[in-house]
Amino acid sequence: MASENDFLKLEHEIVNVLKDIYDPEIPVNIYDLGLIYEIDVDGEGNAEILMTLTSPNCPVAESLPVEVKEKISAIQGIKKTNLKLTFEPPWDKDMLSEAAKLELGLL
Repeated sequence: MASENDFLKLEHEIVNVLKDIYDPEIPVNIYDLGLIYEIDVDGEGNAEILMTLTSPNCPVAESLPVEVKEKISAIQGIKKTNLKLTFEPPWDKDMLSEAAKLELGLL
């Protein structure tokens, strides 16, 4: 049986994977952009991801969620990935991490 530490490691691995996925219009990864609202891994190794896009009309609205789901599903220890896309609350630049704000010259 997997321990809570195992699930924390999986969540950490998910964050690492998310930091390798970029919005093609902004030179910042989707995690630091603040597009990921929630990451949860249950006792079975199922990942629940709640994310948004910079706007509902984002050019990658079709492809980005698919890429996220595929890359998280490929992590060893993840059995199933359930990705939910939401626009509540809507994304805004205040959701950027400090690193992203620095990268974009907003600090």
